[in-house]
Amino acid sequence: MINNKIPDMKLAVMFLLAGFALKVTAQDKPAYAIFKSEGKEASYKEMIKVAQKADIVFFGELHDDPIAHWLELEVTKSLFSERGNSLMLGAEMFESDNQLLLDEYLAGKYDGPKFEAEAKLWKNYKTDYKPLVEFARKNKLPFIATNVPRRYASIVSKGGFASLDSLSPEAKKLIAPLPIIYDPEVKCYKDMLSMGGMGPGAPSHGGENLPKAQAVKDATMAYFILSSWSKGKEFIHYNGSYHSRNFEGIIWYLLKANPDLKIVTIEAVQQDQTDSLDKENKNVASYIIAIPSSMTRTY
Repeated sequence: MINNKIPDMKLAVMFLLAGFALKVTAQDKPAYAIFKSEGKEASYKEMIKVAQKADIVFFGELHDDPIAHWLELEVTKSLFSERGNSLMLGAEMFESDNQLLLDEYLAGKYDGPKFEAEAKLWKNYKTDYKPLVEFARKNKLPFIATNVPRRYASIVSKGGFASLDSLSPEAKKLIAPLPIIYDPEVKCYKDMLSMGGMGPGAPSHGGENLPKAQAVKDATMAYFILSSWSKGKEFIHYNGSYHSRNFEGIIWYLLKANPDLKIVTIEAVQQDQTDSLDKENKNVASYIIAIPSSMTRTY
C-alpha cells in the first residue's frame, strides 16, 4: 500500500511546484527586457555577441534612467572582456574642449576632485558617467570627448551655420570641418523642425536653426569618433537616444564619411509594460532595451 501512494505523492509535489513557479512568474517585476530590432525578445549574451563584432557601438540612453546607466557600464565591461585594449570609449556628455583635461585625468596627472572642478560636467556625472570614466582610467582605455562645445551649438541655433565662419582657427579645431554638411530631409531633423524640439511635447523655439544646432553636434561627434577610431578597434559611444535613433544623427554623418563601418546600436526606451516591444519602438535600433515607465529617475 505504501508503494502505491508514492506516485500520488510525487504527482502532488509536482503540481505544488508548478503552482509555485506560476505564482513567482506572475509576481516577477523585471527591470528591463531586451528586444531585437523587429521586436523579437533577445538575451543580453546574444546582444553582446553581436555588439563585440562592431566597429562602433552606440548606446542611446535615457539621460535620467538608472537602468540605462547601469547597463552602459555592464555592456562596456562585457565588451572589454572580449575586446580588451582595442576598446575605446566616447560620450556626448564631454565636449571637445575638455579632451586635454580628460586625457590628463585618465593618465593619472591629478586626482578626481581637481578634474571635476575644472571639467564641464553634467549634473548627474557622479552617479551616471563617473563610473564609465573610472573604468576607462583603471583599464587604461581612451575616452574621447566628442561633443561640440555648447557655446558653438548655441550660436548656430541663433545664426545658423554661417555663424561658425567667423570663429578663430583654434575654435574651429573643436568642431567638425566646415562647412557642415546638412540635409534638412533627414527624418530626425525634419521631425525636430516640425515638432519644434526633440520629441512630442517639446517647446517650439529655434525655428529652422534648431535642427542645425542638433546637426552640428551630430557632425562633430561623428568627426571625433571617426578621427579617433582605426580598423581593429571598437568604439562605444554614449549619447542621448535621439542622436542615434533610426541610424540617423551621428550615424548619418559617420556613414557619409565611411559607408563600410559596422555599426550596432542599442537604445533604451520607456514602456508601460516590458513583455513585448511597443510598435513605435520597433526598428529604432539594433537592440532595444525596454524599461518600465515607472522606473525611478536619477534626477
